[in-house]
Amino acid sequence: MSIQKQFVVRYRADGHVRFQVPEQLSDEAVARLITNKISQIDGVYSVKVFRSQQKLSIRYQEAVCDFTGLARQLFQIITELDQDGWFERKAVEQAKPTVKERLQGKFKNLKATRWASEKYGEAKETLHAAKVITKLGLKKPQALVKDPEKAIIDFLNDILVLYLIKLHWHRITQEWIPRPIVHRYEWMAVFYMFYLLIRSRKPKK
Repeated sequence: MSIQKQFVVRYRADGHVRFQVPEQLSDEAVARLITNKISQIDGVYSVKVFRSQQKLSIRYQEAVCDFTGLARQLFQIITELDQDGWFERKAVEQAKPTVKERLQGKFKNLKATRWASEKYGEAKETLHAAKVITKLGLKKPQALVKDPEKAIIDFLNDILVLYLIKLHWHRITQEWIPRPIVHRYEWMAVFYMFYLLIRSRKPKK
């Protein structure tokens, strides 16, 4: 069976497709190479190879690259790699992970482990954003001295806005922007939120 026929669609939704892939992609070098090549396709913004599960997940913008175009370019990439000998079984077998590496891979793919890792990443991003806002706030210490209550409220509002943007970023870029009329109520809520934010920053008379 050709390597192309071993890529089987297991899940497909708007802007997201997941393939069951051959064991050759469990090789780290092959997985890294195919990830880099797929990432260069116009419209693709996320590529993940789950080596232990033999799965390939691709997220893309339907408005830029539809599924048919994505599949055509994906199979072209696979064909080129196959012709270059990247999928030869001998090369893959030489790079098989050790028992320890396999156990570590299984541990990393546990639902609880993935959840903890995602939450840890989110916490780091939120902490970094808080540090940035704090530094910006410290540039105007007179505001904190003159009206500490307003300065603290402004700081918390900035944190809330950053969190909401981060929480809805995927929907904003992939759904709200391409279809603004359909999501007009969401945009009204966004504009109203920024109106309140700007209004709260106006100095009191």
